[in-house]
Amino acid sequence: MTHRLVVLASGSGTNMGAVAEACSAGQLDAEVVGVVTNRPTAGVIERAAGYGVPVEAVPVDGRSRAIYDGVLAHTVDALQPDLVVLAGWMRILSSSFLKRFDVINLHPALPGAFPGLEAIERSFAACQDGSVTSGGVMVHWVPDEGVDDGPVIKSQAVPYEPGDTLETFEARVHSIEHALLVEATGLALEQLANSPRRIPS
Repeated sequence: MTHRLVVLASGSGTNMGAVAEACSAGQLDAEVVGVVTNRPTAGVIERAAGYGVPVEAVPVDGRSRAIYDGVLAHTVDALQPDLVVLAGWMRILSSSFLKRFDVINLHPALPGAFPGLEAIERSFAACQDGSVTSGGVMVHWVPDEGVDDGPVIKSQAVPYEPGDTLETFEARVHSIEHALLVEATGLALEQLANSPRRIPS
């Protein structure tokens, strides 16, 4: 059975592209059946179109979080996903949304480190002052409204190298993100195949 993936993204969509390419290449037994973005001008819209993936823009437009997530859930539900993949999605999802879908999230930091926004910038600064020796990337389940703290599916360190600038460090993080997200998506689908429809413990 080919699994149905829905990707939520707010930015350029390079990670969505990595997943779509892995599906096309048979690396994942899955298909990206839709992309949803909260930003009508996000680069992911054009990128998804290049892969032939339907895109739906669902801007906040001043709606409350509860109302917005209700609209978002309706949009996602219509695509009948087996798994929702957050790939640069810049909003915290409410419990009411998360109860309806199995959701994984990509975050550019190691488990327990630098949750929330600007994780790459903060980890780079910590590497420079010697607080840590590496940044990282992880993909985790999203069982609740906690920020970047769900059960980890896969993670990988991104060591700081002498002479790194923020730009070179960030480029290395992004290059690892693509492969890690593809691998973790496959692992997540395997876990779901071996458990009930809720997030595995």
